[in-house]
Amino acid sequence: MSQARTRQVGKRRIFDIIQIGYDEDWPSRLFDMVLMCLILVNLFIVIFSTFDQAEPYMDILELVEWVTVVAFGVEYGLRIWTSEYLYPGMGKGKAVFRYMVSFSGIIDLLSFLPHFLPVFFPAGVVAFRMFRVIRIFRLFRINAYYDALNVIGEVIGRKKDQILSSVFIILVLMVASSLCMYSLEHEAQPEVFQNAFSGFWWAVSALLTVGYGDIYPVTFPGRIFGVVITFLGVGMVAIPTGILSAGFVEQYTRLKNRKEEAAGAGLRFVRLEAVAGHPWLGRKVAELALPPGLLVALVRRGSKMVVPRGNVVIREGDQVILGAEAYQEEGDMALKEICLREEHPWIGRRIRELNLGRHTLIVMVRRGEKLIVPDGWRFILRSCREIIPCLGRSRQKRTVCGG
Repeated sequence: MSQARTRQVGKRRIFDIIQIGYDEDWPSRLFDMVLMCLILVNLFIVIFSTFDQAEPYMDILELVEWVTVVAFGVEYGLRIWTSEYLYPGMGKGKAVFRYMVSFSGIIDLLSFLPHFLPVFFPAGVVAFRMFRVIRIFRLFRINAYYDALNVIGEVIGRKKDQILSSVFIILVLMVASSLCMYSLEHEAQPEVFQNAFSGFWWAVSALLTVGYGDIYPVTFPGRIFGVVITFLGVGMVAIPTGILSAGFVEQYTRLKNRKEEAAGAGLRFVRLEAVAGHPWLGRKVAELALPPGLLVALVRRGSKMVVPRGNVVIREGDQVILGAEAYQEEGDMALKEICLREEHPWIGRRIRELNLGRHTLIVMVRRGEKLIVPDGWRFILRSCREIIPCLGRSRQKRTVCGG
């Protein structure tokens, strides 16, 4: 193996290690655990340093923090170096830029950069440390976590127009309330309601039911108006809450219906065409050596449908429909068939880009009449009319297959 090839293999191996690890890849899993520990140590230092008891240990805490921050910087450099594998098909420069402007790339940068730039972040170093806790979520790409996030994202996406409308109504009501309250209270409290902005601050605290108490009406008309605005505020806050609640109910109902539809499909059918040279040609259905649990459900002969009695002879060109019970596994593995609708978030994405979790694999894709074993780096998913992916779930992360 050439030196360049060896370098590429090593680079790819480093990329696999710094990504989310599989159960069998212990170096990658060890890297994940070490990274998690470093993040937790940093958070402990941030919290413990606010106590007076931490004063005697500040030198040690600062040294440990420097070590962990340097480790974060090294990890960020490795991710930039191997970004071409994260975004295959792009050039090296484009892949680096894509990672640096991505959400995870920005979080990775902010988790260590402010520590080295105290001049630019004199008061925000402690606050920026909290970005490190977000990085922990990348280590927990389990199905339940991402399913929950996907539900939230889909609900907000579906209800965004209604949410924006309710927010716009609240803003209009705040502006109108601030102007009205300013006109009612300015003469009685010129030092409190100095301008319309003072009324706007009161409207925010009243409509959002916060009520800080630092500014309030003292005149009788102002108090009556404040009561009315407070009642309106309760209703205004309830509008987006109701929209999101209804969206969650609709989404979970939709998911439940999908599961029930999948559970109700107890049989599967396969079409087999008897072409020239097929061993079944000239044989009767009763003579076919079919495995237990598999039977001939129908024979399609041209435009005719032939009931497959035992004395029916298979001819060239016949399409034999075989039926069998759907696969069900009571152990730690299950196969699931998913049909991608037009609005499905997987459409147009590579399999490698999907957040499937560590215990889920796409083992097969049906596109039209073809069954395909997909390449996760290059294979792009399409709509249900052309593709149905099969998911295999296994605690041991073994590769499974299905039809």
